[in-house]
Amino acid sequence: METVVLKPLLHRNQECIGIYYAKHTGIEKAIRKLADLKWSKTQACWYIPLTETGYHALVKILKPVATIDNSALQQYLQTRKKVTATLPDAQKVSAAVINPARKPLALSPAWQLSAANLAALESFVQLLQLKAYSKSTIATYRNEFIQLLKLLKDKPVDALTVEDLKRYMSYVLVKERISENTAHSRLNALKFYFEQVLVREKFFWEIPRPKKVQKLPKVISEEKILEGMLKIKNLKHKTLLLLAYSAGMRVSEVVKLKIADINSDRMQININHAKGKKDRVVTLSKSILPYLREYYLKYKPADWLFEGINNKEHYSARSAQLVFKEAYKKLGLPAQCSFHSLRHSYATHLLESGTDISYIQKLLGHSDIKTTLRYTQISKKDIGHIESPLDRVLRKKLI
Repeated sequence: METVVLKPLLHRNQECIGIYYAKHTGIEKAIRKLADLKWSKTQACWYIPLTETGYHALVKILKPVATIDNSALQQYLQTRKKVTATLPDAQKVSAAVINPARKPLALSPAWQLSAANLAALESFVQLLQLKAYSKSTIATYRNEFIQLLKLLKDKPVDALTVEDLKRYMSYVLVKERISENTAHSRLNALKFYFEQVLVREKFFWEIPRPKKVQKLPKVISEEKILEGMLKIKNLKHKTLLLLAYSAGMRVSEVVKLKIADINSDRMQININHAKGKKDRVVTLSKSILPYLREYYLKYKPADWLFEGINNKEHYSARSAQLVFKEAYKKLGLPAQCSFHSLRHSYATHLLESGTDISYIQKLLGHSDIKTTLRYTQISKKDIGHIESPLDRVLRKKLI
């Protein structure tokens, strides 16, 4: 019998099965029965999408007419399974099913790693998951760790010394010019691997950290916030932004609210599993209630307060950020202003209206009062009453 070789094929950014064989009428006739069969002129082969269903249909058709060599395909799938296991959402992704919307893993940096360093990455992510780190933290740490692993190529990461890591951090700071914040994230990820995964105690004591840039929060005036809100015609979008500002919520917090979290009897909002896995309670604004009631009657959400396209999922943080950008793009705000600026503005406006800083700390969910004290540096409550010497000099001249 003729041999048909099945190989992995990346065609137009999609994972496929390439079907290779010497010209044979019986094989050609058999595979043409496949519904998704296509011809690639550049690869000079027939191919089908790489799915479990497609693979089994192909094998069933070929078995009577040919010997199947799928060794290259099996090796590809094994690598894909290992790379998939390193993803933050690995438990939700089947190694046998392709998500067409996802960029093929074979094009990801993790795919290019040596076997030893891919195994290191898998152990790294697994321990992060076991310690119940948040998905965002796992994604950040994974990305930072991969930057080092890519550079190492075939050299095992476990063989690195403190001096190697010092040279590496010097390289990325000087040559790649990563920011101070990125450097801290990179060091946190590497510290976790060497001290938590490899259990090398105090491995990073000798590696200095660059001083972080202390940036002040970007605040929007009450007038500009109102102007932006009034422009919004979509009730869902307006309610989302109003609610976020009214309670100083992060974008991840407002999109994950459930109907049950709104307690109109006690005029409170329950924010569950916020940053640092902390729950907190914030005030429900009286002014937001009419909007919430109108929104509920119109959209009739079932579980999530703000549902996504699929009602079983909440509205995405990215979509909420785009709503903010669209509402405020023509108001002359600094480019650095974002959805998070609503939270900064909430805190600053509370401070300027006389709210005690300790209450603001609790409402924002800050563990350290120093984080909240940043708002005293930008509040007009005190510095707004200080007159510039220039104003006094010019006033005397005019007199």
